Amino acid sequence: MDLYSRKQRWKLVLAAVALLMVGASLWYSNRIVERVRAEERRKVQLWAEAVQNRAELVNYTQQLFDRLREEERKKVQLWAEAMTRLVTDESGDLTFYLKVVSDNTTVPVIITDDQGRVKFHRNLDERIAADSTLLQAEVKAMAELREPLPIAVVGSQRQFLYYKDSKVFTELQEVMDGIIRSFISETVMSTAAVPVIYTDSTRTRIIEHSNIEPEVAADSAAMQDRLQRMAKSTPPILVDLPGKGRNYIHYEESLVITQLRYFPYVQLAILGLFLLVAYALFSLFRNAEQNQVWVGMAKETAHQLGTPLSSLMAWVELLKAQGADPEALGEMRKDLDRLEVITERFSKIGSAPALEMEKLYHTLRATVLYLRPRLPGRVKIDVLTPADTELHLPLNRALFSWVIENLIRNAVDAMEGEGSITVEIVQEGSDVHVDLTDSGKGIPASQHATVFQPGFTTKKRGWGLGLSLSKRIIEQYHGGKIFVKRSAPGKGTTFRITLRAGALGSVLVSEPSGA
Repeated sequence: MDLYSRKQRWKLVLAAVALLMVGASLWYSNRIVERVRAEERRKVQLWAEAVQNRAELVNYTQQLFDRLREEERKKVQLWAEAMTRLVTDESGDLTFYLKVVSDNTTVPVIITDDQGRVKFHRNLDERIAADSTLLQAEVKAMAELREPLPIAVVGSQRQFLYYKDSKVFTELQEVMDGIIRSFISETVMSTAAVPVIYTDSTRTRIIEHSNIEPEVAADSAAMQDRLQRMAKSTPPILVDLPGKGRNYIHYEESLVITQLRYFPYVQLAILGLFLLVAYALFSLFRNAEQNQVWVGMAKETAHQLGTPLSSLMAWVELLKAQGADPEALGEMRKDLDRLEVITERFSKIGSAPALEMEKLYHTLRATVLYLRPRLPGRVKIDVLTPADTELHLPLNRALFSWVIENLIRNAVDAMEGEGSITVEIVQEGSDVHVDLTDSGKGIPASQHATVFQPGFTTKKRGWGLGLSLSKRIIEQYHGGKIFVKRSAPGKGTTFRITLRAGALGSVLVSEPSGA
């Protein structure tokens, strides 16, 4: 029964199916993400076009304002010329000039003499017009804005005309500033569905940002790093704004797209974790159930062996009284003792056998002496004498002998009834190694770990539980290790058992050997 091989094949089939499902899920999820990304990219392109169109509209509005300012300047110059003609021309018709002067109801103007004294003003705020100090301050403010226009009067006398933008134009300029602010805050920031960073012409000074995580926005270094990544992922949008110069709008894919891209992997990780926990719980319950079955079967086996074993012991005593062959009776007695040991092993299933200080060499030798006459005649088995034959270790003699028997019988099967087996004790500090070497067909390197798996066997008969139980007895019950030290096809195998000298303890046996 090659249970382990079938289990391995099923594992490979299930792993292939799982990989196929994972691949299909990732492929389908990526298709959805790509479709959403394409739709978002289309919307972002429309947004970028809207930004550029709005920027062109803002620039066109500014051009209109510039033309209005120029017209207003010409109007002031014409007004100044009319004032000059009114003062100097005494013979002509002054009706036109009077109309030009009187029609100025919007442009604030101040006329001063060459000494800076105010001679005339028009369209000023009443508060400024009534206060000479404020009036002089207004003259200085107008002079800083524009060079005054000279007006020639009688003789060599000259006057100067100061003016500034009209109230209408000032209000229009405030509207223009509002349009620019609206462009930045609404068109660029508020309507964007993606992370946006608005910078100046150097692309380093951040003016505005939107849809940026608060922790990133609070860290200038993180913002600069984000800005660099945006510039690499998508080309920035160039805009020229009045009074702002050349600015750049940097943007990238939205957080939703990023989350969608990684969502399948997160989903698979969560599902994998759930399946792992479910499998661990299932295995735990399955092992507990199997252990209960093994415990019940082992105890029932020990109980059933007890009656014929007692009867056989009585028959041996009867044969001894009748003068039967002492040598045959001695061998029968050894077999009965072995049956008692086996019955004891099965009876301890589910209990806590105690570890006692035993002589390791003598325990190994006793096990080999019992097995030697029961092995094929062409099998040679030896226990090498160690430097310290009285070395004591905490062992459960019955269980430890069971492990050695399993290893020896497996070695005999591997040698096909012909070869040599050597058992050696090696001390290494506080560790004691027991190496069991055979001259069998060896174990491939790929199976060095799997030989201890339940159900693994290369025999046509057998359950593949001997080495699994041996591993449990050594590692869980004695606190040691058992592993394949070296092996290669055609060169034999060495199993190593590592034990550590320590305090006595007790352990629990949960299943019998099938070897």
